Amino acid sequence: MDKARTEAGSTRPRVLVVGGGTAGWMTAAALGWAFAGRMADVTLVESEAIGTVGVGEATVPHIRYFNQRLGIDESEFVRETRATFKLGIEFRDWGRIGDSYIHPFGDFGHDIDGMPFHQHWLKLHRHGVAPPLEACSLPILAARADRFAPPASDPRSIRSTYSYAYQFDAGLYAAFLRRYAEARGVRRVEGKVVEVERGPAGVAAIRLDDGRRIEADLFVDCSGFRGLLIEGALAAGYEDWTDWLPCDAAWAVPCDAAPGPRAPYTRATARDAGWQWRIPLQHRVGNGYVFSTRFAEPDVARAALLANLEGDPRAEPKLLRFKAGRRRRQWADNVVAIGLSSGFLEPLESTSIHLIQLGITKLIELFPANGRADPVVRAEFDRAMSLEYERVRDFLVLHYCATERDDTPFWRYVRTMKLPDTLVDWLAAFRARGVVPSYREGMFLPASWLAVLFGQRVVPSAVHPLVEAADLKQTQASVDAVAAACARAAAAMQLHDDHLSALVTRAAA
Repeated sequence: MDKARTEAGSTRPRVLVVGGGTAGWMTAAALGWAFAGRMADVTLVESEAIGTVGVGEATVPHIRYFNQRLGIDESEFVRETRATFKLGIEFRDWGRIGDSYIHPFGDFGHDIDGMPFHQHWLKLHRHGVAPPLEACSLPILAARADRFAPPASDPRSIRSTYSYAYQFDAGLYAAFLRRYAEARGVRRVEGKVVEVERGPAGVAAIRLDDGRRIEADLFVDCSGFRGLLIEGALAAGYEDWTDWLPCDAAWAVPCDAAPGPRAPYTRATARDAGWQWRIPLQHRVGNGYVFSTRFAEPDVARAALLANLEGDPRAEPKLLRFKAGRRRRQWADNVVAIGLSSGFLEPLESTSIHLIQLGITKLIELFPANGRADPVVRAEFDRAMSLEYERVRDFLVLHYCATERDDTPFWRYVRTMKLPDTLVDWLAAFRARGVVPSYREGMFLPASWLAVLFGQRVVPSAVHPLVEAADLKQTQASVDAVAAACARAAAAMQLHDDHLSALVTRAAA
């Protein structure tokens, strides 16, 4: 029997989170906020002896809503996790060597006469009179100038047209959430899982290396790539996407920051067999080279990473191996997989933590009163998460296939590889007349797709006929007015470092 349950005399469903790290403690914190001590007893088991991946330091704006929902104070969070702010992601050398564009967390302009802004910009581009597309995005102009300010709440303001995320130390974030979760009744158990016991409902219990046995009604598998419960015990299956996303390894290393301001954006620089990330934090810079072992030996990739650091490395590079794809079932019997145990898509667009957050949100939404979900609930969870994974997959694949590079075997492969049918269909629609996907479900909005497409020189062959029929000078005046408003708003923003310093000082007071 579960000793803790017997002593407490509780009849609430027992939830056991297996594994710590970012996924485990985000899950425990959210379940603690929602259920612990009232609707469920929540326990997390982890072993200090088992390391976590711990390199996922960049996020997308959805993380703000996760923190806000839990009532986390932003200034305290920024101080405790050594965070910086993030307005987007810069991509270097992706379309062609020498190119640079930013995928912003915000819009390009606004609709004009009921038609999307990019159609009007495209008309000017075809006539050779368009301003740079970046000039029509406030978060891009701010990022390029190392400036930052929270968005305005007034929808009439140009400053309401963007959002922001964070760049933080994932290890510090997990520790921060652990304190939060334990303060709300989540129980932590130290130990290494050595045995998983099956039962009629799926998994009955786990056994730790010291002999302790822990039962639960619902298990959340946050054990990382190995999927100790979802795959090891329940054989949920894995859908392999490496034909479309061939990168299967990464070297990761922190380094000292070069002199100068902390950039409010992440950088992804294309390399011979993949790409390199740069994530500026308050106290260091996170770096990594994501690469395909089909096209580069690990030692060669390691050397390339170390040769492209801006400062002295602070540790030995860590090699991670993975396989792009997702579990065929992410909620199997009484086990829900969240984080790397549910699947993995390379960190090109900082989606890993977002997919964790989506899984947690869906779990809370579908949480069974007795801890035992029926098949309809499990099927809905799988449907929603599978759709999210597939749409993120297509967005990542777009970065690779929409390239003109053919200078290395890796780039020649991704440029010509067979694409998912879902990506083929709408790429054809975009090339024909600038149609972009707009999903009810899916994390990337039209502006995200446009940033990559235009940033990598994919230009439609025609614009919408209503825009084509509009007066050219009037169109130019409207677009130029947007660019001027963005320039004024960016210039009025505080320097990112100054905003960060003021926030951290306030938190320490």
